[in-house]
Amino acid sequence: MKTTVRENLTGRVLLVLLMAVTLLPFVSLFVTALHPSGTYPSGLSWPADPQWGNFLDAFRAAGMGTLLYSSVLIVLGVVPASLLFGTMAGFAFGHLRMPGHRAGFLVFVLGLTLPFEGIITPLYYQVRDMGLLNTRWAIILPLIGLFMPFSVLWMRAHFVTMPSDLSEAARVDGAGAWQLFRRVHVPLAMPALSSLAILLFLWTWNQFLLAIVLVDDPAKRTMAGALGAFQGQWGTDIPLLCAGALLILVPTLTVFLVFQRRFVAALLQGSIKG
Repeated sequence: MKTTVRENLTGRVLLVLLMAVTLLPFVSLFVTALHPSGTYPSGLSWPADPQWGNFLDAFRAAGMGTLLYSSVLIVLGVVPASLLFGTMAGFAFGHLRMPGHRAGFLVFVLGLTLPFEGIITPLYYQVRDMGLLNTRWAIILPLIGLFMPFSVLWMRAHFVTMPSDLSEAARVDGAGAWQLFRRVHVPLAMPALSSLAILLFLWTWNQFLLAIVLVDDPAKRTMAGALGAFQGQWGTDIPLLCAGALLILVPTLTVFLVFQRRFVAALLQGSIKG
């Protein structure tokens, strides 16, 4: 009994410490953003006169409305396509298991080891030759390809656990491969699909490197990518820069808080099945 109490206490202490370490950067950003514009705050001192208007000033200075529109367009271009292709490929690798599926799946697994930074130079020249530089397609198309390995691996992990009896029963009723995929397995894969959609949304929204390298116009970047231009213009105004960074975090934080139950449920479902 004493051992159990000690373990529970240790776990709670570690959890509190981890939470404090995680929240400290956000608290620092928030407190700094409330200092008067143009000052250089030190530490976590709360300002005597909090400048809540810094958030509105940062919103206007960065043109957040235009950036929000651009980010939504990029997300709508990347996430649905990645979900569709990843689900279809995951179903083929995990359930249909067509000839050569092991070798094909190995290629996708190797794709997980490919860092964005390692391909940015050849990717730049390829996008340039395609005439897509300084367009949103320069972000959308590479992200779809770069997200494919993880999307396929994630969905295959779900489909490989599906009992074959479901497919056999559907085939007896005359269902083909497409009907089997669309009417039987996709509805059962909604927890995995929703959690993958959340991850893809977060990664796309926070994409920084491709946005600043492949797109010169900040209005056509993601919000995180446009922060580079905002930093160059307001880099000496630390409170305004912190306010802009927090505004960029709001959509991703909101999405995660709203869908966190579904996301955690999908992760636990995968651990139980696996």
